[in-house]
Amino acid sequence: MALAPTLGYSRIMMIRMDHFDLSPLQSALRSRHFDGWLFYDHHHRDPIAYRVLGLDEKSFVSRRWFYFVPAEGEPRKLVHRVEAGKLDSLPGSKDAYSSWQELEQKLEELLDGATTVAMQYSPRNAIMYVSMVDAGTVELVRSMGKAVVSSADLVGLFEAVLTEAQILTHYEAQRRLDAVLASGWRYIGESLQAGAALSEFDVVQFLRRQMRQAGLWTDHGPNCSAGPNSADSHYEPTEESARRLRHGDFLLIDIWAKLAAPDNPDLPDPSAVWYDITWTAVIGRAPTDREQLIFNTVRDARDAAIEAIQRACTEGRPIAGWEADDAARAVIREAGFAEFFTHRTGHNIEVALHGNGTHLDNLETHDERLLLPNTCFSVEPGIYFPGEFGVRSEINMITRTGSATVTGPLQRQLLQI
Repeated sequence: MALAPTLGYSRIMMIRMDHFDLSPLQSALRSRHFDGWLFYDHHHRDPIAYRVLGLDEKSFVSRRWFYFVPAEGEPRKLVHRVEAGKLDSLPGSKDAYSSWQELEQKLEELLDGATTVAMQYSPRNAIMYVSMVDAGTVELVRSMGKAVVSSADLVGLFEAVLTEAQILTHYEAQRRLDAVLASGWRYIGESLQAGAALSEFDVVQFLRRQMRQAGLWTDHGPNCSAGPNSADSHYEPTEESARRLRHGDFLLIDIWAKLAAPDNPDLPDPSAVWYDITWTAVIGRAPTDREQLIFNTVRDARDAAIEAIQRACTEGRPIAGWEADDAARAVIREAGFAEFFTHRTGHNIEVALHGNGTHLDNLETHDERLLLPNTCFSVEPGIYFPGEFGVRSEINMITRTGSATVTGPLQRQLLQI
């Protein structure tokens, strides 16, 4: 596959500033014929900059700073004199400003010799996940005769590419969470058979307890959606609003987790990668013909995206996020349900559940970024009929040079509880 450097995980590579290695970043700039990457922040507007550069994301920032990494040579810093030490952990020369006039003058000097400058910007806000720099700052840089280009591909390279150790954390989360979900289905079946009153929220609480016991952590969720609630793709039950589960209900469970910190189950392992899946079932009966048709359509759409990605990787051919989305969406469109597939096909997964790498999307955005080796993402087409029911089938994949693998089991039929 094109653009296939296995650089490892930038946050891990660069977090030790006594061993800060600029060579991968500068090599990536040269390969794209960019003169440099300009990082800029004020009041933590750009969390990407902090992660890529290994800066403290909780530090106090009240003044603007700039950090320019050229494709060749030494980086350059520009900081306010009130916060003159803000970038001292990073290599490179430093200059300081006080007035806005001095800032503009010294920023122009900082960028001297560069023509094409990457920033956290996306033309027409097409890839809004990386569009962190305000329009005025882009205008300022352009007024200095610079061509501002998007850093989107660079961000994916340094945010989303995983180390082998991180890939192992994903597989361990997969092993544990699949077992948690299996215990959840048993809990639902046994509770209902015993005549117990059981709500969506009860199921969520059970799953959270099981996750904690398994050494897993999540920031919210999971989701248990019964009946018409399953048609809301972002439904979250609360204790007050949760629907009681009944025989005959259609049921959707969306569950996600990562490894907890070894010494504190209330915190996540900061380098661990998420696992995120969705399965569907019917309670106490066989599926209707309509439910089976919709499930089969979603399943086939999921498998079409999987096959398109795997074929491209095997052939050594680059594939963009929008292409994988199109493969899934075509199946649903041909079945006559296009209007009911209302979200992208998949999202990047890394230490953030919805990461800044390539998404499988040609609906909400036109994601032209390539699926890089050693990246993880979901494949999760869905069809939703408001007031009735909804089906989503979600799996995760990891790409490698020459291959792509589904990291957990594939649901082939609707479960019957």
